[in-house]
Amino acid sequence: MAINLTETSKFLSLILRHKPEVIGISLDEHGWADVDALLVGMSKTHPIDISILENIVAEDKKQRYSFNEDKTLIRANQGHSIPVDVELEEKEPPEILYHGTGEKYVASINEQGLIPKSRLYVHLSKDEETAVKVGQRHGKPVIYMVKSGDMYRNGYKFFRSVNGVWLTKNVPSQYLWEKELINIQNCENCRYSDSPEYCESGNKEKYGFCGNHTPSIESQEQNSITGGERCE
Repeated sequence: MAINLTETSKFLSLILRHKPEVIGISLDEHGWADVDALLVGMSKTHPIDISILENIVAEDKKQRYSFNEDKTLIRANQGHSIPVDVELEEKEPPEILYHGTGEKYVASINEQGLIPKSRLYVHLSKDEETAVKVGQRHGKPVIYMVKSGDMYRNGYKFFRSVNGVWLTKNVPSQYLWEKELINIQNCENCRYSDSPEYCESGNKEKYGFCGNHTPSIESQEQNSITGGERCE
């Protein structure tokens, strides 16, 4: 049986986040699975051993999984739809966090804010670039800026998983700004991604595009980050 690490990693995610019963195991209250039992169960449909499992954990770009100290237990760091306590530490968030989604979800989000749906928490990104990548999984990306600092001061709790994802139970719509992502394809200072394009100049971290296309003050006051003029 050929080894497909991507497929094996996806199957591991299904087990540790959502459906451990598909291989006949269970998670403890903190989301831990017994490694030996996991390997026996997964090996019925996917070629895997401890070295392959260690490789998946080490090479996962999003650091989705963690072992305990002696590698007898493993769990997903976040993203669960089943009720477990992964012992998240409450943290004060930065003033602004980001949430990437698809255009088809905008009407619902604008009406009811961000809710966890099948997951235990809403997932937020620390930077816009990560949020764009998340949004692109759902088609044309839409980025929301989350006024996390205001939320925290108003009593909302935030947690940060060991792999750097920010989590909270929900984000009401009044704490969201929808950020317009502007096509600036003729600007010499800007680089291309699929859609939209982003700028590598000094304002990239703050705005996502070059200094000639920064959000207007008026648009910020309207709780909608819209860019300046398009490149011509």
